[in-house]
Amino acid sequence: MGLWQHFFPDRGRDFFGLLVSQMEKTLEGVMVLEEYLHNKSNDTQGVMDRLEHEADEVRRVIIDDLNHTFITPIDRLDIYALSRAVDDIIDHAASTVAEMEVYELTPDEYGMMISTNLKHAAKKLYDSICHLKERPNLSTEAALRSKLLINNMEHLYHEAIKELAENGDIAYMFKMREIYRRLFQIAESIRQANNILLDIVVKTM
Repeated sequence: MGLWQHFFPDRGRDFFGLLVSQMEKTLEGVMVLEEYLHNKSNDTQGVMDRLEHEADEVRRVIIDDLNHTFITPIDRLDIYALSRAVDDIIDHAASTVAEMEVYELTPDEYGMMISTNLKHAAKKLYDSICHLKERPNLSTEAALRSKLLINNMEHLYHEAIKELAENGDIAYMFKMREIYRRLFQIAESIRQANNILLDIVVKTM
């Protein structure tokens, strides 16, 4: 073994594969959230906690590999930032379910529509990450479509807040506003991940 291999051994770290795995768990979490807001289930919190834990485990591996790899296929800061943005998505999704349970809220029509939009945006984000290594053009296309879906979701969000403000029940208004805020945070995290992906493609093409 040469000196270089001794200090920087090749452990076969697959950062692209790990990012796909992390996003796969995250997408599943967003889909569980959508199902919850359409058909409230008593065991959703447990499922979401499991998915969040599994996604966190993949992120821990990514960070550990970054700490033990001298040369990465793309900028190490971009890998870290993309993983963090994906982590934020499932964290906010899990928090949405938890807060719905704590506040004992029944999902409304806006929450259902927003969650469906988020699911489609997350699917496109997943596609973008899957294509990042081999097909950067397809990765860009998927990221841009995801961003468009998020832009459309903002219209629903503002409509929901406007209608909520007209509700006479102050306690309900404050509770639902927190739920809408969580959903908006999911959207912002998806947007951030898309922006990071687009920057990566520009740097590597």
